[in-house]
Amino acid sequence: MQNKFEQTKEMREMKKGRRYELYCIPRLQQIEDYLRFSEEYQMGFEYNDFFLPSLLDNETEKEQMIKKYLSFGRDCSKDTLHGAFFDVCIDSIDRKIFQVSDLRIRQSMEIARKMGLRAVIFHTNYIVNFRLQPYLETWLLRNEEYWRKILKDYPEQEIFMENMFDDAPGLLQKLAAKMADEPRFSVCLDTAHAMISGSPVELWLKELKPYVSHIHVNDNDGKADLHQAVGDGCFPWEVYHTWICSFEKKPSVLIEVKEFADLKKSVKYMQEHALYPFVT
Repeated sequence: MQNKFEQTKEMREMKKGRRYELYCIPRLQQIEDYLRFSEEYQMGFEYNDFFLPSLLDNETEKEQMIKKYLSFGRDCSKDTLHGAFFDVCIDSIDRKIFQVSDLRIRQSMEIARKMGLRAVIFHTNYIVNFRLQPYLETWLLRNEEYWRKILKDYPEQEIFMENMFDDAPGLLQKLAAKMADEPRFSVCLDTAHAMISGSPVELWLKELKPYVSHIHVNDNDGKADLHQAVGDGCFPWEVYHTWICSFEKKPSVLIEVKEFADLKKSVKYMQEHALYPFVT
């Protein structure tokens, strides 16, 4: 029987040149734990330090953090970054609000460019209760125009658009369909956000499936976005597993939890229940 190291080495050779199936969020305070764990399970990193306005406004601290992550000697080319999202509204008719939103997005893209990352995740950030058709049409038009320009300006990165406060998948589905000719634009489906949206999880999975390249998973009580370990809430994991196994080209999966202990607990649960990518 192979020992643990040999199994990991064999897995590493099999996946050389491929993108990661699993991702985790590294924390600098416990970086050695995350480095070991990501090596053991061949996980990519999704950096969550850089969306804070206070960091984006502190050029020295931001550059130091970039250098710190790059100093670990990892191949970052398959890693991802969670972009700025607080109050970002690129469809705003207020020129000043648009300018600040554009600044934050371009700061995120510049960080990804400097680190040589695969993709950046942004949120839809539309006003869910504002259902007037002119607003929805304007949001679609301006988002399509804007993201096409960003992709042109940053030709080495992909963009994943994540559902946030969305109460249904329809608007994100329409944007993804309009952008379907752009291979570097796709959907990041946050299953926990879908769970608490008020629309059935199955609807989200069905409507967005043609456009999903990346997934965020964690658990909750069906009411609040708690970022619990996988298996600690009431998310229908068997539905997730059947759905993702039906993909010809599987999306990458971020286990989006707050603590290292919850990351380990999530992986253990997924292994024990043979959930993708831990398929027996």
